[in-house]
Amino acid sequence: MAMFDIIEWTDNSGTQLVHRIPENGSGEFRIGSQLIVRETQAAVFFKDGQGRDTFSAGRHTLSTANIPILTKILSIPFGGKSPFRAEVVFVGLQTFLDQKWGTREPIAFRDTDLGIVRLRAFGNFTMRVTEPQLFVTTVVGSRGIFTSDGIGDYLKNVIVSRFNDVLGENMKSVLDLAMVYDELGIALKTRVQTDFAKFGIEVQDFFIQAITPPEEVQKAMDQRASMGVVGDMNKFMQFKAANAMEAAANNPGGAGAAMAMGAGAGMGMAQAQMMANAMAAGQQQPQAKAPAAAPGIACPGCQAQNAAGAKFCSSCGKAIPAAEACAKCNVQNAPGAKFCSSCGTGMGKAACPKCQAQIAAGAKFCAGCGNPMA
Repeated sequence: MAMFDIIEWTDNSGTQLVHRIPENGSGEFRIGSQLIVRETQAAVFFKDGQGRDTFSAGRHTLSTANIPILTKILSIPFGGKSPFRAEVVFVGLQTFLDQKWGTREPIAFRDTDLGIVRLRAFGNFTMRVTEPQLFVTTVVGSRGIFTSDGIGDYLKNVIVSRFNDVLGENMKSVLDLAMVYDELGIALKTRVQTDFAKFGIEVQDFFIQAITPPEEVQKAMDQRASMGVVGDMNKFMQFKAANAMEAAANNPGGAGAAMAMGAGAGMGMAQAQMMANAMAAGQQQPQAKAPAAAPGIACPGCQAQNAAGAKFCSSCGKAIPAAEACAKCNVQNAPGAKFCSSCGTGMGKAACPKCQAQIAAGAKFCAGCGNPMA
């Protein structure tokens, strides 16, 4: 019969956060029992149902009320069990990687560009236990084995709840998602750190892998992006027509070639019609008429232009002779004009009323026909 106990634990699965020895209830550890704690572990020692101490890595000697010689005698009234009970709870302190989180149902988000959008999000995080005794007393309780899955659902729910707040505070539109992934991850990690700390857990890394809108919203975003890439629609249609014609040239015998040629021809005709319409519109547009020059009269002294009917020059003040009327058409002409500006009749001459010959002013008979001049 062994006089002392060796208490240790190893986890080959890598998923156990807590392992209790013994797994069911408490044990009968003797004075001098050796507790072996590894670098990635902490051991919480319970005696008589109370957490007495937390042991770090190393070998430790336990002290209990179980004296080997008296154990059998003292256990008789208790059905063969010692009344002095103890237990050791090992807690894994390693970092638990690739803990996943995600939204079970889409969450509503008020987007500044798209209106109300329902979003899904998922990612992963890493965690570790920083306060073993607090973790055991608040989370594990009396369970013999506790894995990372046991607390995983609760932690995921906390993350999703905080994610809703962080998303509304840090993002305005899903079109800006690519720019805010890191900022959202940092903000969310900071927000959930307090929730995890009250259980003795620390979040070391936090990542958002994707935030995705519904399929119909993704299609609308793709269409909007395509419109931005196309730019000038006319040039894009010309490019498509050129590609269709090139495909037709490479495959002249196929039915697709005929369709491509037809599409190209139709595109060309449409563009030609557009050009013809533009030209016709230009031709129909009335041209602006140049304003008519106001009639004027030149000063005989300084040749400055003066308004018609002016008696004195506005530039030099010299008197301006009055206009002379044509003897034939009675049109007013500038002073000193030798011929009428309207009919060409010489100024200072009269026209014969019979033969219209030009007769010097004051003549009594026409030199052409002898008709008396009135």
